[in-house]
Amino acid sequence: MSFVQIQCTRCKTVFRDRAGRLQDGHSRQCPSCEVVLFFAEDSPNPQVKQAMKRARKARKEQREAEMARMSAPQPRANFSRAHTGRIQLSSEDDEEA
Repeated sequence: MSFVQIQCTRCKTVFRDRAGRLQDGHSRQCPSCEVVLFFAEDSPNPQVKQAMKRARKARKEQREAEMARMSAPQPRANFSRAHTGRIQLSSEDDEEA
């Protein structure tokens, strides 16, 4: 989960929101001055545009990391044939027998 810093247009306080939420049409209230910020790609406000740009970049990086993780070969445990048949009993199992 990645977060993006947002600067309030009224009080200039910086706060965070998830990059996944910060998409066109999203609105968020500033935790300091409680003004409602509307996020749109074509916003005239430079702070909103910058936050949207950072969120887009963070989502892209997260997708690429997920694709790399999915395409990477899964690590397999390499046990010898002799090892696969051996089972270690715990001390509780030894007492019952």
